[in-house]
Amino acid sequence: MTELWNWKVDDDLVRVEVYQALAESLGRPVVPLGAHDPGRLPVGAVLADVWRRPGEFALSIDCYGPPVGLAEHTAVAALSRRLGRRCLLADDTYDGTRHLLVSPDGTVRPVHLDVEETEDGEVLRNERLCSTAEPDCRGWSQCGQSRWAPDSVLPALVAA
Repeated sequence: MTELWNWKVDDDLVRVEVYQALAESLGRPVVPLGAHDPGRLPVGAVLADVWRRPGEFALSIDCYGPPVGLAEHTAVAALSRRLGRRCLLADDTYDGTRHLLVSPDGTVRPVHLDVEETEDGEVLRNERLCSTAEPDCRGWSQCGQSRWAPDSVLPALVAA
């Protein structure tokens, strides 16, 4: 099965800019999904789909078949730095409201967002830090069992 990375970016950027930044961050050619004949893709190419969605973190990026051996946290930190924008990726709790926020300076921290399913897709709103000061992040919650403990802030290279 091909691995899939799904990220969200806190701004609506020009798609060409995103594909170029992805290629630089992944160290591979990036081809828009559906833009080429699958039998004629460049060697090592990563397929990517970039689209706009409603809410905060309005730009979605899917990377199909990312490079083996490249940690996702390292790749998204490189993308965040190149774009100068904050990015979200899934964490290890399987809690749909909890994500990892990667800043352009390379820091990674757990956050929560309200998630609403709409006809236009998933809408994320009301960003807040995952913290032991929050009742929903204490005790029995999955937050404390995560590799990304509440209130943690790590550089992306340490996180990889």
